[in-house]
Amino acid sequence: MFKHVVQAAIISGAVLMPVLGIPVARADDETKQAWRLFVTDQEEGGVTVLDLEQKSVIDRFATKGYVTHLVPSQSGRTLAAVQMDHDVVHMIDSGIELSSHGDHSDLEIHDPALLPITIAGKRPVHAVPDHGAFYIFFDGEGVAKVFDEGDLIAGKSVHKTVAGSAPHHGVVVPKGNYDLISEPNLAVETKPGSLPPRLGLKVLDQDGKQVGPVHTCTGLHGEASSAGVTAFGCEEGVIIAYQNGDDAPTVEMLPYGTDMPEGRVGHLAGGKAMQFFLGDYGSDKLVFIDRTEQNPFHLINLPVRYVHFILDPARVTIAYVFTEDGYLHAVDLLDGKIVRSAQITKPYSKDGHWRDPRPRIAVAGDVVSVTDPREHLVRLVDAETFANKGEIPVDGLPFNIVALGGSGLSH
Repeated sequence: MFKHVVQAAIISGAVLMPVLGIPVARADDETKQAWRLFVTDQEEGGVTVLDLEQKSVIDRFATKGYVTHLVPSQSGRTLAAVQMDHDVVHMIDSGIELSSHGDHSDLEIHDPALLPITIAGKRPVHAVPDHGAFYIFFDGEGVAKVFDEGDLIAGKSVHKTVAGSAPHHGVVVPKGNYDLISEPNLAVETKPGSLPPRLGLKVLDQDGKQVGPVHTCTGLHGEASSAGVTAFGCEEGVIIAYQNGDDAPTVEMLPYGTDMPEGRVGHLAGGKAMQFFLGDYGSDKLVFIDRTEQNPFHLINLPVRYVHFILDPARVTIAYVFTEDGYLHAVDLLDGKIVRSAQITKPYSKDGHWRDPRPRIAVAGDVVSVTDPREHLVRLVDAETFANKGEIPVDGLPFNIVALGGSGLSH
């Protein structure tokens, strides 16, 4: 039941000069930091909210079932708790609100809350946040429902729809005044109750009409954006889409090199301060992708199969990888080498069902958080050294994790 406002300075410790009447930091302002961890429970469902500094539980929100995907908005104000097997998405107010004022941002912190919105539809899976909206694709309907974040916070469920050709395991990503949407292969005979495979990607205009051909991307899976470019994993390579002015997006295939081993990209993350992508390649390799190079793919070998990987939003050339032997690794993406490793948990095998609870990673400033389902813990380590920073007990089987927050000046 608390609420305070902090002002985030661009240069830590600096006194900012007045700009057009914008409030500025004073010498007596106090630096504050607030980070929250949002953790799903793979035992009974629900989402637990943790205070990182206090290492305590702030609240716990019940959901209809297991949260298969927990996706934050670009602003960090809300999260979509996607429950694929229960045909529903719940929305959570993170209690973290950033508003930009040019040379600084105000950070307003209040209690997290489960919003009074229930988004229903057949088999929701991929939720893509983009410019104040969520594009939630419902595989069982073959459509994406688009919700404005402001409407969701206000308790409104109004939305628009982007329709695909048929139900399939799909995704929609906006690109300017156009939408990129996966295309199912309807020529393939499927078993009753099964969805058709993906054969490619197409562009739709604002009226939902197709622009140009269907671009081949067999088995399309994995999506990320970086500096205005969106990438998708395919069996043939990685397909990218970018826009030139107001024209329809340009779509290009980056084919895998003939010198690359057997494998494909199925999961992607996009760089924030630099334009690049990081993907998986098979089960024991990652691949750094730079579309500007003649050979855009640079393989990174791992000691054993990976369980999860994530980019550090502040240390922009560093990625963290958890492998099934229980080790956390820091990877320098420019060198393509592991620069630091530490055993965080006991081993977790990737064999078994894909939804079996295994560790997941989140980065909260200078702390890397790792869920440890078997021990009912979130483990904390220093991002620079991997020194132990403690642990937080969590009821159930902690699985997916998202970190939201930041630092700033308190007035």
